[in-house]
Amino acid sequence: MNWDDLRYFSALASAGSLSAAARHLAVEHATVARRIASLEGALGLALVDRRGRRWTLTAEGERIAAIADKMATEARAVQRAADGARSELSGTVTVSAPPALALQRLTAPLVELQNRHPHLIIRIIGESRTSSLDRGEADIAVRLSRPEEGDLTITRLGKIDFRLYASPDYLAANTADNWRFVGYDGVSARAPQQAAIEDFAAGRPFSFYASSLEIQQAAVRAGAGVAALPDFIGMSDEKLVPVLPGVGLISRDIWLVVHSDLKRSAPVKAVSRRMREIFGTA
Repeated sequence: MNWDDLRYFSALASAGSLSAAARHLAVEHATVARRIASLEGALGLALVDRRGRRWTLTAEGERIAAIADKMATEARAVQRAADGARSELSGTVTVSAPPALALQRLTAPLVELQNRHPHLIIRIIGESRTSSLDRGEADIAVRLSRPEEGDLTITRLGKIDFRLYASPDYLAANTADNWRFVGYDGVSARAPQQAAIEDFAAGRPFSFYASSLEIQQAAVRAGAGVAALPDFIGMSDEKLVPVLPGVGLISRDIWLVVHSDLKRSAPVKAVSRRMREIFGTA
């Protein structure tokens, strides 16, 4: 058996489709299909059911996939151990962070760090979902909720203050009784700031929803209503003003999360240190 074929099959089992596995592995669909067929030939087992438009795992495929997943987990542990043991400031560090925070607070300082260390490569993934550090989706994560599971080293970086913002023209044209609100959509619909603005709205209507802070900001600038925005966005936008000056809506802690196997890695330590400096906790 070619052990590398097992890696392709594991990617299919994890991703759920041939196209998603190909994207994850950065190869063509045909390559994934060929490697899985090679594995099936070596094992003498049908691992996938190719009937219909979507491939599904057979019963034997499910059992092999569970074993392959354990092997992939151990392989990632070996890679993390090796990464953690290296002392040179080189290689790639992947940072997962909320998009607006990555744009406004992280990108410029991390570019400056990379300029000082040309052999260091930094990848920033702006995403609202929670990346899995155990599965190697990121080396460092910046999160607004403290993780409760996993072999993780967690540091509180600081906090984000949210406040109600609107355009001056909107506030001049509407009384508080007639305010409309801009809400969070998608993953962020369950965020604490959405619950806080719903409580404040007290039955007044939401006229606009957006899945990103940047779109909410644009909507409020255009006169959509009142939104709960972090101060690092609202305070820096000259076209927005606090609805209730001096009154905050909610604060959320910012957490720096690193897999414990990587906390001694020189590149990860350097990026983590710079991020603590950004928030004044170094």
